[in-house]
Amino acid sequence: MKYALIGMLAACAALAQNPPSGVLQEWEVQKLMQNLEAQTKHLPGVIAQIKPDTWMAKGAPDTYLAQWNSSQAELKYLLTSSDALIKQPERLTVALETYFRMQALDTMLGSLIEGIRRYQNPSLAELVQGVVDESSANRDKLRQYIQDLAAQKEQEFAVADKEAQRCRATLMRQPASKGRNNQN
Repeated sequence: MKYALIGMLAACAALAQNPPSGVLQEWEVQKLMQNLEAQTKHLPGVIAQIKPDTWMAKGAPDTYLAQWNSSQAELKYLLTSSDALIKQPERLTVALETYFRMQALDTMLGSLIEGIRRYQNPSLAELVQGVVDESSANRDKLRQYIQDLAAQKEQEFAVADKEAQRCRATLMRQPASKGRNNQN
């Protein structure tokens, strides 16, 4: 059993050292997140230019103000989760959280862009759209990394499960110890 456990650990270590082709290395994920973070840091200044509270006088629904507030909060959450992913790029849950935060922010900004065009300034709407579009390539890379990382984690689990089943079968085939037979 000791050798089976060692074999299982060696197999998992080999997968961690040599991930399946397509899985970004730790430094690549960190660079991706640093690029994404640099692009995202443009957003606070751009979001500050959006004035949905003045849109109400022009007939805009007050939901734009709620979306603007939500987009500011989502931006902070995104920056926090991307920092966590830089520190722990192998954590699938952190990668998923970062991706979902990006999606939520993009959705909020997409809705706000329409309001900006209609109630504030079409060129500001284009600026916001440009910032969102600029991050799309990195967002797509992050999505692909998440898929690859999930596949790698599934493969690691399959190896661990196979080894555990093999160990269990080995233990089941071993004869009962003499100590147990004498107790009867």
